Amino acid sequence: MPVAGGLPMIVREIVLTCSNPHVARAAVASIGGDFARAFSRDAASRNLSSGLLASHLVRHFAKRAADADWEGLDEATRGADQPILSGLRYILDRGLELADDDSPPREGWTSPRPPLSCGEAWRNCA
Repeated sequence: MPVAGGLPMIVREIVLTCSNPHVARAAVASIGGDFARAFSRDAASRNLSSGLLASHLVRHFAKRAADADWEGLDEATRGADQPILSGLRYILDRGLELADDDSPPREGWTSPRPPLSCGEAWRNCA
């Protein structure tokens, strides 16, 4: 897994901001369409909001992703019209597969824990 300094800035931004459930919920809504509807249904079936599930998957991705996953994420953001949303969609698509992985977390960079209070997290949703 790459270290924080080795990740493109956009990838670091996705992991840091979308680890917050409020930001993640807004980002999933911004993706919209069939993907957002299906993701929200999946979250509801787990008794979670879309933001909670998405932020969990983002943090889990940061801990468990293999080098190929990080490369795929970088590729998903490169040249995209909306790189953060494109990268988040890649993480969420891949995240459910990684969630079933029982192996210990990989050493290296992980995202910080989300704050206990959302404070003014809504300001990051613009």
